[in-house]
This record gives sequence, C-alpha cells and structure tokens, in this order.
Amino acid sequence: MKQAKRNPLRQRLAERLDLTPDNRTDSANLPTAAQWRRWVQAALQPGVRQAQISLVIVEADEGQTLNRDYRHKDYATNVLSFALNEGEPLPGLPLFGDLVLCVPVVEREATEQNKSLEEHYAHLTVHGMLHLQGFDHEDDDEAEIMETLETAILAKLGYADPYAEEKH
Repeated sequence: MKQAKRNPLRQRLAERLDLTPDNRTDSANLPTAAQWRRWVQAALQPGVRQAQISLVIVEADEGQTLNRDYRHKDYATNVLSFALNEGEPLPGLPLFGDLVLCVPVVEREATEQNKSLEEHYAHLTVHGMLHLQGFDHEDDDEAEIMETLETAILAKLGYADPYAEEKH
C-alpha cells in the first residue's frame, strides 16, 4: 500500500505549537479545535520557535472576575491574554501563555459589528496571540503596528479587515 507523503512544513508547524483548549461553557457555537489551532498558528511570529498555549473559553461571570482581578476593570471583556513572560522572550524556552475568550461578549460584539461569529473569534484569537508575544495598543503607534499585523494575518486566513469600519 502506498503511503501518503507528509507535508514537512505542516509537521514543523504542528510541532511548534502545543495548544490546550479548556471550554468552561455550554455554548454550542464555538469554533472547532482545528479552527482554533489554525488561528493560533497563523499568529505565531517568526521568532517564536515553540509555544504552549492554553485556550480557555468562559462565561461572563468568570470573564468579569479575571478582568477585575488582573486588569482592575470590573466587567467581562472579549479576550484576555496572560503571558508567563509578559511577551518578552525567554531564551531557549517556549512562549507560554493563556488566552481567555468570553463567549457572551464575543457573541454580542459579533452581532453589534455585523460580523460572523467565526470571523470575530478568529480576530480575537489572533489579537490575543499577538498580546502574548509582546504587541500592544496602548498608544497610536503601537495600535497601528498591531492592527496592521492583525489585518495581514486575518487576510492570509481569508477574513476581512476587522478595522475596515474604523478606517472610513
């Protein structure tokens, strides 16, 4: 029997990422494991040789608690990023981090922004992954860099510019 050839690039990408999903909700409208993996991999920057990422899907109460306890903002937000090394590379070690996505907030925003749920989850996953790698949007210059990178990654994935409305 003829054995299928393996794609060495795909194999290297798979070895580069250890992704652990943790769904703490009853939502039936979540992306598949393959979609999460594709989005996280797409957002990994060239300098990241390995990554160990936990992807935690939560309800509003847990999202609010985490945002209050760690960011001192008492409301649930769409995505939170917790990097072991605060986005600074640790020589010889993988990128370690947690992404927390809050289902009710993501669903509400997708509706308000007239985006598909898949498209919004893709954007927020990429956004959160860039935070884990040290990107931020605290000032206009940082925001422009991060938004340009997000837009390019999402375009490669086949999604529209998430900031198109803001640019008009």
